[in-house]
Amino acid sequence: MVSNFNGEQIEFKEQLPLLPVRDIVVYPFMILPLFVGRESSIIAVEEAINNHDRLIVLSSQKDIQTERPDPSEIFDVATIAMIMRMRKLPDGRIKILVQGLNKVRILQYEELTPFYKVKVEKIESPESKSDPVQVEALTRNVKEKLEKLVSNSHTASPDILMVLEDIEDPGRLADLIASNLNLRVTEAQIILETFEPFERLKYVDDILTREIQILNIQDKLNNSNKHTPESFLKEQFKAISGSHEAQELDEFAEMRDKLTSKKLPEEVFTEASKQLNRLERMHPDSSESNILRNYLEWILDIPWTEASKEVVDLAYSQKVLDEDHFDLTKVKERILEHLAVRTLKGTTKTKGPILCFSGPPGVGKTSLGKSIARATGRKFVRISLGGVKDESEIRGHRRTYVGSLPGRFIQAMKQAGTINPVIMLDEIDKLGSDYKGDPSSALLEVLDPEQNNSFRDHYLNVPYDLSNVMFIATANVLDNIPEPLKDRMEIISLTGYSQEEKLQISKRYLVPKQMDENGVTKEHIEFSDEAIIEVIKSFTREAGLRNLERQIGSLCRKVAKKIAMGHELKTHLLGRSVEDFLGPALYTNEDSKEFDEIGVATGLAWTSAGGEILHVEATKMKGTGITLTGKLGEVMKESAQAAIGYIRSHADELGIDESVFDSNEIHIHLPQGAIPKDGPSAGITLATTIVSLLTDSYISKDIAMTGEITLTGKVLPVGGIKEKCLAAMRSGIETIIIPWKNQKDLSDIPDEFRKKLNFIPVKNVMEVLEVALNDWQPKAKKSAKKKGNKKTRTTPFREVA
Repeated sequence: MVSNFNGEQIEFKEQLPLLPVRDIVVYPFMILPLFVGRESSIIAVEEAINNHDRLIVLSSQKDIQTERPDPSEIFDVATIAMIMRMRKLPDGRIKILVQGLNKVRILQYEELTPFYKVKVEKIESPESKSDPVQVEALTRNVKEKLEKLVSNSHTASPDILMVLEDIEDPGRLADLIASNLNLRVTEAQIILETFEPFERLKYVDDILTREIQILNIQDKLNNSNKHTPESFLKEQFKAISGSHEAQELDEFAEMRDKLTSKKLPEEVFTEASKQLNRLERMHPDSSESNILRNYLEWILDIPWTEASKEVVDLAYSQKVLDEDHFDLTKVKERILEHLAVRTLKGTTKTKGPILCFSGPPGVGKTSLGKSIARATGRKFVRISLGGVKDESEIRGHRRTYVGSLPGRFIQAMKQAGTINPVIMLDEIDKLGSDYKGDPSSALLEVLDPEQNNSFRDHYLNVPYDLSNVMFIATANVLDNIPEPLKDRMEIISLTGYSQEEKLQISKRYLVPKQMDENGVTKEHIEFSDEAIIEVIKSFTREAGLRNLERQIGSLCRKVAKKIAMGHELKTHLLGRSVEDFLGPALYTNEDSKEFDEIGVATGLAWTSAGGEILHVEATKMKGTGITLTGKLGEVMKESAQAAIGYIRSHADELGIDESVFDSNEIHIHLPQGAIPKDGPSAGITLATTIVSLLTDSYISKDIAMTGEITLTGKVLPVGGIKEKCLAAMRSGIETIIIPWKNQKDLSDIPDEFRKKLNFIPVKNVMEVLEVALNDWQPKAKKSAKKKGNKKTRTTPFREVA
């Protein structure tokens, strides 16, 4: 039986796996990490882990250079330990945390392969027979010597003094001090094999006395050689304390030279020099010395004055932007404006712009950032903010935490190596927040031109200038970005592409790229315009280009397969042959209405993926009230209530019998019920659908509409006009009803597309109904002819040739 720190008794087997350790002796009650790399040692650790008790024998090998020591090269007196934790490292090694429990003697080696398994016996610690007064005197003497040694040298860590205060047992005291001194293995093994506690403590006392004597001689040499050259000082350290301290001096001198030549700001240089002076006085194995060393390395690695030579040739920048992206006039114009200002004002006096590209997925926001970096001659670094919830990811962790690091911005600056890179903040609208803080609030300082010239990362704790950085954020939905953060960025909207734009982009960029990636050339395949248009219309339905590029890549792979199988003829892709390669069309115009219908209107919706058409259906049945289905949000439900309120208050004017509301339930449904829908822009569509239902008026299939409705019948402006109009074009609808105040947004639509569409601006619901409803006459009964037509029809559809 052995006991752990908590006094719990642990029973162990006589046969246990053995782990030979190099350059260290493990004592009872000692907790330390070990890195295990030898194959036999890894198997021994895994054997111990698989055992219920997780016990293993740790014994030092006599020669640390021996890779596979024989039993004769391993000390017989060892320590039995418990593996508390194990972690596998990427390089194939494993790291274990062990706790020494008791001394044991190796009696026999039971197995030699694939690892050592040994038979051991427990070594009981004898009770000290020495005079208690002598034990107390020796204990105090040892503690005083250790305190003197710690305060004047790096021989032991200062942390040990606090631990020793509560230890009175001479044996445990000797083991603890020995484990914290940099002793040779043979010397440390002698202490382990000295079983009598008092004698063991006396041996440690002799070692401390020797170390103090060496320290005194060292001080005398230092005092008598104050003006000795640095090279002689290094030789003195080698003679007295070995080469380790000399290497430390070399490292510190190198750090000091780098700090001097780095041209750091005065405050940063002062702080770095202060921390370097502290590091020089610390024990090299203390935990804080590693923290300070990492801190100084970060100070030296990040750029402070190094800058990329920027391109200020506007013609070259325009050429690069046009090579990489089609259209996107607004973005290119803004970048060229920035370069023009830097040309006139000078690159050192102009702050970097803070832009935010907003638009649906696949329109080229991220690739545009890379193109801007190339056009301006800057380095490009991308920071993905999607799912980031911890404020420390932005500001960094304080150095007091184990494993602390600077935030993502300082890491990005280190990666760029210059003070003026293009940093892309990808998916800024996907930032989260929890109990660890709000990252979006931390970004306020970074993205504020008046503050980011003195950004303070928690890890560095010194000001860092980010004002030369060109920040470019990307987002799909601006509504998810907090207003203070949105206010700090210049929003540039990237809307979806029309069919003609996709055709040009495919011919210039996507087709050559996919042909190159799939190993086909112009001798193997030829894309006609009709084929590309067929892919766009029948196999993709998106605002961006990702699915289009996938489908083009699929066509190239199909052709590559034919070539690999011996087909040598050139493949000419025509519109009608696309389905032979890609299969049946994924999308058709069936989504659009084929007939003029009663109670079915076509609305327009905006989503993060671009614009979409939205059908609104209504029917009536016996009952009362209104039922809304289709996974509608609160705002859309309120729009429906507002439409009903307007219609009921103007029933007579609209030609509706008021009694219909008392005896009929009106059911409104928006198809694709699994998709959430919300927003006020379907207001006039809902009103038109209800009026059509209650007046038996047909709604034109060639008209789509968008606009918010009020209780007084006014039509208010909405957003996303360009995306909605492109969605209508994709569905073959050319007449669009828009709010009167949205006419200003039509300038965002290119002239060649605007000419193909018929926009009807309206101010109130009456104007909407007059355009959308066929043969609708307010305050008038339907003609007998219309009644006759209605009787002869079997369906409420009006077929159009």
